[in-house]
Amino acid sequence: MKITDYKFGLMAIDDKIYHRDLIIFPDRIQSEWWRDKGHRLQIKDIRKVIEQKPEYLIIGTGKYGFMKVDKQLVNTLNDLKIKYFIGKTFQAVRKFNEIPDTVRKIAAFHLTC
Repeated sequence: MKITDYKFGLMAIDDKIYHRDLIIFPDRIQSEWWRDKGHRLQIKDIRKVIEQKPEYLIIGTGKYGFMKVDKQLVNTLNDLKIKYFIGKTFQAVRKFNEIPDTVRKIAAFHLTC
């Protein structure tokens, strides 16, 4: 999969348009993804992602980086030896597209603020 466009509130993946936060798994896209506490990403919000044991997890925190990632989640990723990138969504999109599809990658994107 390739992200072909990102703007505030819009992401195009292989030219299909999404307007809500989403998670990109290797074999599918979970659209309309939301966190329990909105702008705070916790382990319980991406438990299914962690269970998939990705080699790399990319987290897009929004255009302005308003979504914060709990320290406990970062500690868990380190403990599980899952490589990760956390950054504003435009940076995370770039990272996602740089990592080859041969790497088992999963990405969680906040598309707005």
